[in-house]
Amino acid sequence: MPVNNIKVPEVKEVSVHEKLKMLYELQTVASEIDKINTLRGELPLEVQDLEDEIVGLKTRLSNFGDEIKTLNIAIGNKKIEIKESKIRIEKYKEQQENVRNNREFDSLSKEVEFQTLEIELSEKKIREFTMEIKSKTETVEASEKLLKERHDDLIRKKKELHEITAETAVEEEKLRSKVAKIENLIEERLVTAFNRIRKNARNGLSVVTVQRDACGGCFNKIPPQRQLDIASRKKIIVCEYCGRILVDKDIALPIEETQNPV
Repeated sequence: MPVNNIKVPEVKEVSVHEKLKMLYELQTVASEIDKINTLRGELPLEVQDLEDEIVGLKTRLSNFGDEIKTLNIAIGNKKIEIKESKIRIEKYKEQQENVRNNREFDSLSKEVEFQTLEIELSEKKIREFTMEIKSKTETVEASEKLLKERHDDLIRKKKELHEITAETAVEEEKLRSKVAKIENLIEERLVTAFNRIRKNARNGLSVVTVQRDACGGCFNKIPPQRQLDIASRKKIIVCEYCGRILVDKDIALPIEETQNPV
């Protein structure tokens, strides 16, 4: 087939006016999504914080449990040492009755004295370990109480978030689908710029209208000639103060209803 018979589809060029209208519509839809997120408030963050705190409390309780087990084992070992020391003392005292001289008697007396000191040291350690167990047990009880409270809070917060999400899920899905469709119609660099400005803007506004001769985002005055340039919609103009994309107040109207049709 001759090359001349091949039809090349025409690529329709999108005008600046159309780009501005699409950017404005993208901002409108994004702001509606922001309203839904505002309705949810801080609940998602609160849920995440509670989940993190619960994990931390469980780890803390596990660590305290291990420490208490270790202390109980240490107490058990000290009790065994005391028992062994008492056995040795009894043995040394029996040996003292059969010594042949004072030197042997004194040597056994020192062994008895040493074992007695060992018993006293073990008893002291047992008291210290017991006090430490008591302190940790009290902390465990307080942590368990706090864990229950946080768990109850988490259930309540999750329920609130689920209810709000359920109420707005369908609407949000439609809005996000609309965002995706609009973004597909706009060149990538403009979408990137839109999202960058939106991320840095405190109120999430990337595209704003001129209101009372001022930027609708930062409220700085816009010179009359610049306002005419904005209204002409022949190029994309950004606010020299805040960097937001500026459009005239009639941007949402059909072309035939605008004062400055393009």
